[in-house]
Amino acid sequence: MTSTPLLSQTGTTQTDLTPPESTSGVRAAVRNVPAYPFTPIDAPIKLDQNESAYDFPSELKAQALERMLARPWNRYPDLHADTLQAAIAAYEGWDAAGVVVTPGSNVLIKLLTELAGIDQTVLTVSPTFSVYTLEAQLLGATLVQVPLNPDFSLPVEGLKAALKANPPGVLYVTQPHAPTGYADAGADVRAVVEAAEGWVVVIDEAYHQYSGTDYRGLVQEGGNRLSLRTFSKAWGLAGVRLGYALTSPQLATQLQKLVSAFNVNGLTQAALEVALENPEYVQHRAAEVVQERGRMLAALSTHPTCTPIPSQANFFLLRTPDADAAYRHLLERGIVVRRQDRLPGLQGCLRVAVGTPAENDALIAAVGEIQ
Repeated sequence: MTSTPLLSQTGTTQTDLTPPESTSGVRAAVRNVPAYPFTPIDAPIKLDQNESAYDFPSELKAQALERMLARPWNRYPDLHADTLQAAIAAYEGWDAAGVVVTPGSNVLIKLLTELAGIDQTVLTVSPTFSVYTLEAQLLGATLVQVPLNPDFSLPVEGLKAALKANPPGVLYVTQPHAPTGYADAGADVRAVVEAAEGWVVVIDEAYHQYSGTDYRGLVQEGGNRLSLRTFSKAWGLAGVRLGYALTSPQLATQLQKLVSAFNVNGLTQAALEVALENPEYVQHRAAEVVQERGRMLAALSTHPTCTPIPSQANFFLLRTPDADAAYRHLLERGIVVRRQDRLPGLQGCLRVAVGTPAENDALIAAVGEIQ
């Protein structure tokens, strides 16, 4: 496979010609891709996975448990989580026929790669959410990544060129971006999406409650477009695992073919029904995060050697003189964050999730000790 100065391309190649007996028969694309790059670390203050700092409200937990107990556990749940699809559609103001749900948006990313990436192209930026690239490589798609601009904004012209230069497949546009937290101008997002004629276009809006952005209207303008959303962030339900896509009924029909039957269990469905009946807490929680994010960025901006990078998500990047030393220092103080310094353009960077005010105070104090 060749590359051009514009693009960074990665294909799947067989580097292990004599696999050990225990892996014989396993596709080379699977053998040659490392596992998901995350190692759980137990620490008193957990700011490494972009989760909500607050649990699902206790009174809503009680309602969900009561509903779970009232349901028969010996029966299969809805075939395609139909009741939950309808509830999400009502909440989002969407046609229920255009809603697809799975146990987490990472599952949808895998299915979208199966839908439009295998034997075709997965196009995204660099750096980006690692699951896009991991699934592309595991499934043998041609992965094309265009570097972000130095300020982390979308490389609009570079993406347009890549759309023209490669066979159509799936395009991932994240708003706000992960792992940078940057939110692009709406005109730039529109320019890229409208240029993707013949592609399946995914606008990943996992963090949209923190940025105030909303691309449902842009998705509705084209039948090949999807908005990807999740209950794992602002809703405070990462442990329940539910993600969903909003798209056209026609594209939803094709995507649904790849979703396993009964893929959302009845207990998860009960919890999500209660959440959707009581969405008021989400806006309040998101506003708290935005306020705390601003306070943290302001407090850290005076540091002599560490530089916080503005973000529109529930996390931000902190550029340090030595990411390894800074990471270890924070861990010694009982705070775990995520190293990002091995990613292109993120030298020295740690990713810090916004926690509770007390957790954020501890983070600010600990960073203050870094020379």
